[in-house]
Amino acid sequence: MHLLIDIGNSSIFLGVEENKKIIKSFRVNSDVNKSADEYLLILAPLLAKYNIDDVLICSVVPILTSTIKKGIKILLNIESKIMGYGMKTGLNIKTDEPKGVGSDLIACSIAALNHYDECLILDLGTATKYLYVTNNSLVGVVIGPGVAVSTKAMITHAALLPNIELVAPKKVLNTSTVPCMQSGIIYGFSSMIDGMISKIKTELNKPNLKIIATGGLAKLIIPLCNEQIAIYEDLILEGLITIYYKNI
Repeated sequence: MHLLIDIGNSSIFLGVEENKKIIKSFRVNSDVNKSADEYLLILAPLLAKYNIDDVLICSVVPILTSTIKKGIKILLNIESKIMGYGMKTGLNIKTDEPKGVGSDLIACSIAALNHYDECLILDLGTATKYLYVTNNSLVGVVIGPGVAVSTKAMITHAALLPNIELVAPKKVLNTSTVPCMQSGIIYGFSSMIDGMISKIKTELNKPNLKIIATGGLAKLIIPLCNEQIAIYEDLILEGLITIYYKNI
């Protein structure tokens, strides 16, 4: 069994892989203030029943990369592999600065291309990312603020607005503060996604472009979109499986 880890700004997504399939996945909160020992205490019970013999880490948070790597070394006595530039992926990155493309975007692109020859990927995490992939290549990207980031910014800069739970209210128009805010965030983002997809389809002249979504908030936002969007919760882990086996 192998352990695949995606370290993001908001959460750490872990998957246990066996025979090129994810058999179990977990999410834990990202916290740069936690030590390797603290993460060890979190991960130990989650991984206790799995016979892990290798680890691949994909990260966009360098300080957490070293922390998690150290915790894994203590817990499993394994020196984790770190995904980085130069690792075999099979993906052609057609951007101005290929070395600057995040490992998470690469992994998601590879996984999507395992399912489709061409598609648009929505990754709803700390940032909202749109990735256009075709012919084994990543050829276009949009990056915008994420749901949680936008919510935090609104609450931080508006003194009278309370903290809210990210759930969809029953109606778009509401008459009390909390559901009004929830509507603005949840329905607002679903509408933004519909609008961006429409613009991208028009720009590419591809009205029937396949759309897929992943990320921690996909299950909350995507069902409210008018566009037909398939959800792949483990997309990045699937990509890491492909990358792992290309590099052993």
